[in-house]
Amino acid sequence: MLRIFRQIALWEAISTICLFFIAMPLKYLAGIPEAVKIAGSIHGFFVVIFVVMLIMSTVEYKWPILKAIKYFLASLIPIFGFWVELDLKKEIEGKRQKS
Repeated sequence: MLRIFRQIALWEAISTICLFFIAMPLKYLAGIPEAVKIAGSIHGFFVVIFVVMLIMSTVEYKWPILKAIKYFLASLIPIFGFWVELDLKKEIEGKRQKS
């Protein structure tokens, strides 16, 4: 489950970057509002899946609530979403070494 969550965290971060730095300039500078509709919908999809996976992982792996809050808050800031993906990668590798 952590591998899937890691991929969702990565795509959520990428979709945030695309929304803020590609779609919004296209809307406001080039007059193409459809860019935000499309990128916003894709981003919204990944946000919902991210939150569902965050809740499922928190329950499954018995994470402290502060970790879940930290991941959620990090996902709200465009660049910090990539940190969540890297942190999950470390956790996956840590679980692999324990096996």
